[in-house]
Amino acid sequence: MNLILCGMMGSGKSTVGKLLAKTASWEWADTDELIVSRYGKITDIFEQKGEGYFRALETKIVQELAKKDRLVISTGGGLVLKEENVSLLKEKGEIVYLRATKETLARRLASDKERPLLQTEETLDEKLTRLLKERSAVYERVADKIIDVDNKTPEKIVDEILMSEKVK
Repeated sequence: MNLILCGMMGSGKSTVGKLLAKTASWEWADTDELIVSRYGKITDIFEQKGEGYFRALETKIVQELAKKDRLVISTGGGLVLKEENVSLLKEKGEIVYLRATKETLARRLASDKERPLLQTEETLDEKLTRLLKERSAVYERVADKIIDVDNKTPEKIVDEILMSEKVK
């Protein structure tokens, strides 16, 4: 079995994923980090080849990771929007949605200049409002478990994930 963390950028998927893997004595993989290590900076990929190309790289990574076992996977914020990725991940895994409010996300992302989806004319508030509207229902639909992360430490979030019946 694998544990897959999904949610908005800034929800803590990478931080929680590393800690969860360490606590469970499992391996950890971050889809964005794997893409960067193999193909270069995500902002460069978006600029030079477009979002569609990036999403295809995500699927390629998911096809590889989905074959493994005892793996914690931190996904990019848009990865589970593609049904093929969800199907592959659910074959051997449980998806945990790390749900954060817009206020929490804004606080965490306020100084982030690396995320390509934030490099637009929209303000951070406008961008987060739009992305939450577009994505929240999808995250909730694909999730086997939802963890609200606002005002919680990574350790508390990991404890909640591990207490889940689906995860034992």
